[in-house]
Amino acid sequence: MIQDYHDFLEEILIPTDVLQNRVKELGEQISRDYVGQDLLLVCILRGGVVFLTDLMRCVSIPHAIEFMAVSSYGVGNRETSGVVRVNYDLKTNITGRHILLVEDIIDSGNTLASVLDILRLRKPSSLEVCTLLNKAERRDVDVSIKYSGFEIPDKFVFGYGLDVDDYYRNLPFIGVINLEKYSGV
Repeated sequence: MIQDYHDFLEEILIPTDVLQNRVKELGEQISRDYVGQDLLLVCILRGGVVFLTDLMRCVSIPHAIEFMAVSSYGVGNRETSGVVRVNYDLKTNITGRHILLVEDIIDSGNTLASVLDILRLRKPSSLEVCTLLNKAERRDVDVSIKYSGFEIPDKFVFGYGLDVDDYYRNLPFIGVINLEKYSGV
């Protein structure tokens, strides 16, 4: 039986209204920065899809969307393996386009750095990063982040697209899991 998240929710780190206000601000800033440019939002699946969906509705200029799925996690999806695999690649040619990579969370930066290297080889006009959550204190690789929603502490977070064992992505807030109370799925 799947555990009710109330049983292991340590705290609500970012409430729904604060999340939505910040996403709106990011969308407005992106709209100003990319006026008149061929903007393509590239979402990293699956965690980034909720953020992308809300963000793209706040971007008032014409833009397109694309998706990539990459993995760097080993057994249990809680520890990175260090090896990045592209499980689903872009279907769109990005040469000469302005690419904004949309991520749910950046911690070590290893996966993001690998994805950026892959995309740079395709010669976009520009390549920038927009992340909802930034765990800067966990950074192993220096990556440039143009748009950041929130800097958060090194805690296991879930909700608003981020999962715990593939569940709870649908929650409208960012919560912190108490691993001692989480029994697993």
